[in-house]
Amino acid sequence: MTSTTTSQPPPKLVLDKFIALALSNTPPELHPYFESFKALYTKKLWHQLTNKLFEFFDHPLAKPYRVDTFERFVRDFEGKINQLKLVEMGTKVSKDIDNPQTHLNFLTSLLSRIDTKKSPEAHVLLLATIAHAKLVFGDLEGTKTDMDAAWEVLDTLEGVDGGVNAAYYGVAADYYKAKAEYAPYYRHSLLYLACVDPEKDMSTEERLIRAHDLAISAFLADTIYNFGELLMHPILDAFNGTPHEWIKKLLFTFNEGNIGKFEALAPLFPQEPILQENYAFLRQKICLMALIESVFKRPANDRTIGFQTIAEETRLPVDEVEHLVMKGLSLKLIRGSLDQVEEKAYISWVQPRVLSREQIGGLAKRLDEWVQKLNGVEQRIAAEVE
Repeated sequence: MTSTTTSQPPPKLVLDKFIALALSNTPPELHPYFESFKALYTKKLWHQLTNKLFEFFDHPLAKPYRVDTFERFVRDFEGKINQLKLVEMGTKVSKDIDNPQTHLNFLTSLLSRIDTKKSPEAHVLLLATIAHAKLVFGDLEGTKTDMDAAWEVLDTLEGVDGGVNAAYYGVAADYYKAKAEYAPYYRHSLLYLACVDPEKDMSTEERLIRAHDLAISAFLADTIYNFGELLMHPILDAFNGTPHEWIKKLLFTFNEGNIGKFEALAPLFPQEPILQENYAFLRQKICLMALIESVFKRPANDRTIGFQTIAEETRLPVDEVEHLVMKGLSLKLIRGSLDQVEEKAYISWVQPRVLSREQIGGLAKRLDEWVQKLNGVEQRIAAEVE
């Protein structure tokens, strides 16, 4: 009985044909790579072959040949190599595909060939990459769907590769930036920076853009009143020596609750129209930060503050102080109560935050005073015992 199945060419013939075409169609500088591909493939040294492929994909002259090499060569043995490395290769070469639909088809086809259970990290990385592609092409709904699917897997994993985390948090930050949702952008962008080395992985321009966007989101997010993590991050050094350096100063001004410095920097707001447009909100925010600072610098046993004092320290009319304190209480920036009749605020707790050198100096002074009081009490007790 004769079989009617069409036989596939032996793998060696397919390999020889690919290598022969590659050697005839690529620059001489790339030929050693293809010769190495053939040798390593023949010996079934998949790990070494993977590393050599990454070297090839990173070569400046290889860009026009990366997609073809992946589709006609790597796909032949993709099941034999580390799936995360395979996806890293796939996401790298997909950047060379300009047509949006072809780009997405390439990535979704690769996703269909990845086993989520065997390689969940590869699955997350590819989903995040697809989400980013959809974001670039304007499909916000599709982006969110793939982000959620990626997070569903990522949230169950431990010891995740930094590149996988960076891919997820990077696209999440970009998504919330596109939606102008400042607080989620701020959180995800800082998480993204925790997964990369800005000096190595980002250009000077990219670092400045990231620092700028983080600062703007910190200013405009209605739930963020603690800039500590950002103030400690070296990404802010991107502002140094640029026309945007005043934005860095403004961040520290907010953290200190320094209304005088805020008013001194306010004339620069027209350089950032979004800050100028939201001046009223920023003014309220700096007043809240000033209130926090006012409470913080007082001893724990002396946090009953009159409305008149708060008005002077926040530069607000007295009749607006009650609303300001209530806002601080509702945002959980402070805890306590109000006495409208006596026009006093009783504050029992203030939100912890990163301190400037001046604030640390003030704290050290108060600690020193506290120690001196304890020593005085100890001396009196000792004298009474004697």
